[in-house]
Amino acid sequence: MSLANKTLAIIGGSSGIGLRAARQAAAQGARVIIGGRDPQRLQQAQQQIGHDARAIPVDATSRESLQALFAATGTIDALFTPGASYQVGPFADDDAALARSPFDGKFWPQYWAVHAALPHLAAEASIVLVAGAAGARPVNGAAAYAACNSAIEGLGRALATELAPRRVNVISPGTLDGELWQDRPAAVREAAFAHYAEVTLLRRVGTVEDAADAALFLLGNPSMTGSTLYPDSGYVLR
Repeated sequence: MSLANKTLAIIGGSSGIGLRAARQAAAQGARVIIGGRDPQRLQQAQQQIGHDARAIPVDATSRESLQALFAATGTIDALFTPGASYQVGPFADDDAALARSPFDGKFWPQYWAVHAALPHLAAEASIVLVAGAAGARPVNGAAAYAACNSAIEGLGRALATELAPRRVNVISPGTLDGELWQDRPAAVREAAFAHYAEVTLLRRVGTVEDAADAALFLLGNPSMTGSTLYPDSGYVLR
């Protein structure tokens, strides 16, 4: 169950779930490599993680950039891909770019990250992808986003079958109290959190630590593959 003495690569490791997972894994004794677009944020995250963590700039929307990242990492025992950037809009909106955004910024970057990592993955490596609870319980006005998250869960199951004995799993978080929400106006954040808590079984908004814990469990547990965990406070069950 421990990642001690394992090499863990996290694409999107300079903030949010990725940074929390990197810090926890490094504390367990993992050799952590984080990738992200912003060199300054990467450097700051590297200092927070400590334990000789490495930081490598990468554009996850570029296959060439992903290939260059893994060419510099050596053998990878574990891969976590929480990095994403996208917009959400209603189905009735006649904006093709907006409809493609969740796939361009979340699905394909993870798909091609695993593909680029494949020649460098250890024989029994572990991979965790990131979807979202909206794939199992869609919200109004975000059809493409819901479809994208469902597609990532399906991708996880398909890759678990195709890449075995390497393990592939997925986490599908709900709303999380993290950096993205902290940058929004307090009134907007509090209203959104109150609404989300109301529609969950546990009456709470999750934290990035909750999601990072779920990812590390899947990365470390040798019997888990093809599964999706929902650190969502029971959102999909309401």
